[in-house]
Amino acid sequence: MSGPREDDVLARIVADKRSRLARGEYGALPAVSPPPAASDGARFVASLREPGVRIVAEIKHRSPSAGEILAGADGKIETIALAYRRGRAAAISVVVEEDHFGGRPEWLPRARRISGLPALWKDFVVSERQIALAAALGADAILLIVRILSDAELAAFSAAAKERGLAVVVEAHDAREIVRAAAASPDVLGVNARDLETFTTSLEALENLGPALPPGPVRLAESGIRSAADVRRLRTSGYEAFLVGEMLLRAEEPEEALRELRA
Repeated sequence: MSGPREDDVLARIVADKRSRLARGEYGALPAVSPPPAASDGARFVASLREPGVRIVAEIKHRSPSAGEILAGADGKIETIALAYRRGRAAAISVVVEEDHFGGRPEWLPRARRISGLPALWKDFVVSERQIALAAALGADAILLIVRILSDAELAAFSAAAKERGLAVVVEAHDAREIVRAAAASPDVLGVNARDLETFTTSLEALENLGPALPPGPVRLAESGIRSAADVRRLRTSGYEAFLVGEMLLRAEEPEEALRELRA
């Protein structure tokens, strides 16, 4: 029996997120001690534009496709974040989605505070309330996914994020979505290598889409990157930054794995 199609999984993720919103979650902004520094989207973007190999290193407990990736994640946030700092990551991505990825919103301020790195709030955003929460917890950037949002929502959420000092990363999966993403004037345009039909990742797909990326936003390659050779291959296709999670989290020494990616 084959596994679930990712678009079905995506629909369930979005439905569960909307259920949380309907229950009133994300409405009351939490008090964080110590209070996080204000969001600094400009710092996030500037870090991705610095010379050299710029890695956005991800913290993620599990995923629908890979299962558990980081066992006991809640007790390892600071350890992983420090390893990413020592390995010279450009930024940290924190997957905060609760139901399917096992994340927690409070992980982001913990990772950001201990590492000093700019932080990307990785969630399935379908409401401005989530953007307000991300800003309250000190996120520097937020992810918007073209596949789950209308053009009007992309524009509105992008504006809401920028009003709060957040950089906007808009994620596309194919050439048509790249056009829609670009219309939202993102700070970073990400292309995810995951095929929504087969649940597999393909660096070839990322390579083929590289020429379709417009000038202006930082060009971010996401998913499927496992080696320095992969990074070199994608840089040749025009990508400027690279989001890597599973490979680093499964490594015995995430700091060394990160250094090897940047070699």
